[in-house]
Amino acid sequence: MKDLHVRLLALSLILIGLAITAYKAEVLGLPLTPDTTAEVWTVDMRVQLRADGGPVRVDMPLPDSNTGFTRLQEEFIATAFTAISDGKGAERRAIWTARRARGRQTLYYRLQLTKGSTGLAQQLSPVPGYPEVPDYGEPQGAAVRGLLDSVRAASADIESFARRLVLRYNEPSGDDRVRLLRDGVANPEGHVRNLIKILAGARIPARVAWTLELNKGMRAQHLQPWLQVHNERHWITIDPETGATGLPATRLLWGTGKHPTVHVEGARVVEWGFAATRTQRDVMTVATQHAADLDSLLVSLSLFSLPVQTQSVYRILLLVPVGALIVVLMRNIVGMQTFGTFMPVLIAMAFRETQLVVGITLFCVVVALGLLVRFYFERLRLLLVPRLASVLVVVVLIMAVISVFSHSLGFDRALSVALFPMVILAMTVERMSVVWEEAGARDALQKGFGSLAVAILAYLAMNQPLLAHLAFVFPELLLLVLAVALLLGRYTGYRLTELWRFRTALRDWEQRS
Repeated sequence: MKDLHVRLLALSLILIGLAITAYKAEVLGLPLTPDTTAEVWTVDMRVQLRADGGPVRVDMPLPDSNTGFTRLQEEFIATAFTAISDGKGAERRAIWTARRARGRQTLYYRLQLTKGSTGLAQQLSPVPGYPEVPDYGEPQGAAVRGLLDSVRAASADIESFARRLVLRYNEPSGDDRVRLLRDGVANPEGHVRNLIKILAGARIPARVAWTLELNKGMRAQHLQPWLQVHNERHWITIDPETGATGLPATRLLWGTGKHPTVHVEGARVVEWGFAATRTQRDVMTVATQHAADLDSLLVSLSLFSLPVQTQSVYRILLLVPVGALIVVLMRNIVGMQTFGTFMPVLIAMAFRETQLVVGITLFCVVVALGLLVRFYFERLRLLLVPRLASVLVVVVLIMAVISVFSHSLGFDRALSVALFPMVILAMTVERMSVVWEEAGARDALQKGFGSLAVAILAYLAMNQPLLAHLAFVFPELLLLVLAVALLLGRYTGYRLTELWRFRTALRDWEQRS
């Protein structure tokens, strides 16, 4: 019954840890690997005005949040104006106001964004009303009906119908019907609206999608019209020239419907346009900024909310359970003997600062010298507590002497001997000397080298960048470490060293059976 309880508890901890990790990785966008960067676009919309000295109100469109991009930050920059953001979704607009404005004024809207994980085509939306069939007149009406019939015969659904229509509409050597419908249309917006009018003859909802091509270092860019059709589930964006569906990775949807224009009261617009730059930023910064924008409780109560110095401390402390799990594995499964339970973990933490080879050398030197002094104290017949205090004093003096001599020799790496936990070293010297006296030098050295070996394994695990990243960004994964520790706590089978120790008896038993 107890085994079942422990297994259910361990399974629950594993599921909770994995569920929280999956949410933070998929929804909040926190990276599962370290040392990765994200592409961040900074888009500036600049509006130049000429005011006459009176009150001025400027109303400009803002992009929808469901554009396939993740909005990281937006700023409103102007000298004499104040700005507020109004509306939601496709109705988002920025309203600038000034009590007095004279002469040339420049307003900036700056948007920082990165590519999101969900494209626009996957966003479900209500089904719009089906358009009425327009009165095309003649001969355009006959041309539209003939074109729609030929396209319908070569398509299977609304998406393929719209794509086929765009391809037919843009054929250089199109038939007389297409040339008739294209006649008199001279700009891209006119061609897109012409396609919408033709699609209305098939009762297919369509609209203009105003997009912005993001090019590194672009200046004075303007919005470009694309086509969107509704397939009774969501809007599908179509390139009006090639018929390709979906927005490319470098194209931002700014708005839909009528041309997004800047409305001004009390002044006149001289010019408005877009500029963009592309940078690479740390993906952790981007992800946490996005999570904060979502107002996620997991981020507001996470380790990222702590001061930077405190975060640095927890980047180390969160690896201690991993080292402790390695100690459990080596003692309960392998059967390796150590001095104490957590002494190898603390030594491994010291190895992170001293580096492995130097740390092993310093550890062996301090313990060896401490043992010599401890054997001398044994002859003095001291009581336990004074003897431990004396050993501690000697260990500290040994560490200080090593640091002074290494510095004078120009070997500054040995200065980090002070990072070793001196109390643990003192207890190691004391326990090793006791085992030496009670069980002999072999058992004492075996436990000493076993402790060092486990510390090395813990250091190798705790020094992995991926493990350190996961432990800090996804501390809930420590629930998996807890679950494994609980399961190992119910293990009562043979250790690997015991199988090797009793191999002769096992071989004889197998032969008899």
